[in-house]
Amino acid sequence: MIIQNSVQLDSADIEEFHREGFLRIPGLLDSGQVQRYRALYDRFLEGVISTGHLRADLAGPQGDDSATDSERITQIMWPSALVPPLLDGPLHQQAIALSRQLFGGDMDFDFDMLINKPPRQSAPTPWHQDAAYWVDLPDCRAVSFWVALDEATVDNGCMWFVPGSHFEPMRKHHQNEETRALECEATEGEAEPVPLKPGDATVHLGKTLHYSRANSTEFDRRAVIVNCRPELMIKMERAQGMDHGLTENVSFVRSASAN
Repeated sequence: MIIQNSVQLDSADIEEFHREGFLRIPGLLDSGQVQRYRALYDRFLEGVISTGHLRADLAGPQGDDSATDSERITQIMWPSALVPPLLDGPLHQQAIALSRQLFGGDMDFDFDMLINKPPRQSAPTPWHQDAAYWVDLPDCRAVSFWVALDEATVDNGCMWFVPGSHFEPMRKHHQNEETRALECEATEGEAEPVPLKPGDATVHLGKTLHYSRANSTEFDRRAVIVNCRPELMIKMERAQGMDHGLTENVSFVRSASAN
């Protein structure tokens, strides 16, 4: 597939990414593409596209005394498994192409997800490093693209990254008993927020420490995440039973003591 508005990274971009552990990428999608992805995204959120076990609330259960049963952080894993043409669309194809610019021609698509923070929700995404969730592999090259379909601001939950954290030892993670998510200790004081316009993206490494605030605005904060890693490593992690939630009732979380 030929991407008409394909993004090219220059040497300064690539140097910044490897130095900081993350990079802002403007204009991954144009306005027309953003509108089309929004329309499809809303079909997922509204339940028009059945998601089954692939949908969850990352903020966990709200308890019997909650005034609402709405999700505070909607996560839908594997949208491309539910709508396979997504894999050939500009978002996924550009992510793969950019991952190859950053790390070489053997990089390929691993998994994807949708994460929406609805309006006026009270749940932040906790500080964590993605690699805490992953199996140990001999080749640690892996990147995650976070693509904004709405304006992402500090107030609605844009990403915050800790520069250079990928050079440090992994922080000790623990599993939150309520949400089942892994989290670790960090503060905004050591991090940088990265606001985005619709169609912009960030890309970060598996060891880059990050989080996002709750959405305190009146609008959704819709984002698409695409992860890429070497083709051989994808085969190795699948052989170890790691398919990032595609298979129902199969999960893999690294021991917190190893982090």
